[in-house]
Amino acid sequence: MSAVRSVQALKRRPWASGIVLSLGALLVAFPLIWMVSSSFKPLSESRSDPPALVPHHPTVNAYQRLFEDQRFGTYLINTLIVVAIDGVGLVLMAMAGYAFAKMRFRGRGVMFAMVLATMMVPVQITMIPTYLTLNFLGLTNTLLGIALPTLVGAFGIFLFRQFMGTIPDELLEAARIDGAGPWRTFGSIVLPMSRPILAVQAVLTFIAGWNSFLWPLIVADDQSKYTVAVGLSLLNKQQSVDPSLQLAGATFMVLPVLVVFVVFQRQIVRGFTMSGLK
Repeated sequence: MSAVRSVQALKRRPWASGIVLSLGALLVAFPLIWMVSSSFKPLSESRSDPPALVPHHPTVNAYQRLFEDQRFGTYLINTLIVVAIDGVGLVLMAMAGYAFAKMRFRGRGVMFAMVLATMMVPVQITMIPTYLTLNFLGLTNTLLGIALPTLVGAFGIFLFRQFMGTIPDELLEAARIDGAGPWRTFGSIVLPMSRPILAVQAVLTFIAGWNSFLWPLIVADDQSKYTVAVGLSLLNKQQSVDPSLQLAGATFMVLPVLVVFVVFQRQIVRGFTMSGLK
């Protein structure tokens, strides 16, 4: 009862709610602030006791060493290529979602149920057969082999199907009456109307490709094919500890995801809302 009264009191005082929310946000964001701040510390300050939140002599030496000594430039290019290849899967998943949502064909319900059933299979179970298949095709230790297993996903097809189910059938019928075929209807009407869910799936695809660690580590046996996440794990050396270098790598890993999420935040909320997901 006292908790309810406290909430009601905060609602009556907007400024108090703002203070509480700001303190909560600062508390949650403190590890991120510490990580970014410590990445600009020289090695001596990063090992100081007690540690300081703000560096006294800020430097970008850790970031320079990431690209000059740790080959993070190569890892970045590899990761962007993997994400770009997976971006092709957006169109493929949109096509599948459109077919399940608006087209009538025999076995549609069974096929969609089979697609959803794959979501219940842990990815670790399919790693060995996937690896053997790619090895047979000669795609191991290649960026294409890293990207292919995540090119199309059941969850993405489900999102597109849920969203495209909200497109009025009358609009598609009018396009057919005007002489538009299935491909033109899909490209000229369905895809432009699906921009919110495309933004959602694009962000999810970027995050999945950017954070990909286990599969690139398994498929790639050449360090020149590693992604940023795998490169970050290499910074944890047993002989010596360099907190500034490790935190610079972690900052470089986290900030692009935050930027992408902030840029597409409105589209993400709209896409999930119109897809009927809570």
